[in-house]
Amino acid sequence: SHGSNLGRAARKLRAVTSPAKARTGNKPERHRRPIETRRALIEAAARIFNSDGFHGTDSNRIAREAGYAPGTFYVHFADKLAIFLEVYEHWVSAEWASIELILKSGGTARSIRRRLSRAVLEHHRKWRTFRASLRALSATDDRVRAARIDSRDRQIETMTRLIRARNTAVPSRARMLAQLLIAEALFDAVAEGDAKSLGVGEDEIVRLVEESSRELLP
Repeated sequence: SHGSNLGRAARKLRAVTSPAKARTGNKPERHRRPIETRRALIEAAARIFNSDGFHGTDSNRIAREAGYAPGTFYVHFADKLAIFLEVYEHWVSAEWASIELILKSGGTARSIRRRLSRAVLEHHRKWRTFRASLRALSATDDRVRAARIDSRDRQIETMTRLIRARNTAVPSRARMLAQLLIAEALFDAVAEGDAKSLGVGEDEIVRLVEESSRELLP
């Protein structure tokens, strides 16, 4: 059901946004179920990718961070890129879980747009190192590029569903893609400090994104 999907996404949000530090007190590997092992590997990979970037680690370190022998990694993932893409899926799910919760929280359209802009910005800021790797890999790796295109397609479908649920007119697919790309680029610029270096304030960026989303949330 829709409610259970939201619940699963919210749990992903809590898992993927764990603090970027090593876990302690892991159970012995032989006592862990496969689904728990996979989750622990993904959480460890998310922390390391966001602290050191994709090229700053390897599968052995990810396995050790999760509390496993290096060989365990390959039971669940073909390579480091495979787990990177899994972390990306969790990242997107976490972002949209936050968006959906804000949309359901009520308030005026303007207040909702403002809260959405702030929430998405903070998500980008918290995961700026991971997102920097994502952009770099997307420019050079066909698997990552294909995964981003597929994810954006699903995000547009999610936007369509959420807008229809508010009984408002659904904008064109081009308009929804434009909003996704505008928010991505501007919030990454704030998160990584580029906007500040160019003399543009964070509040001004948030206001611009909020204004650009009026057609989606009138």
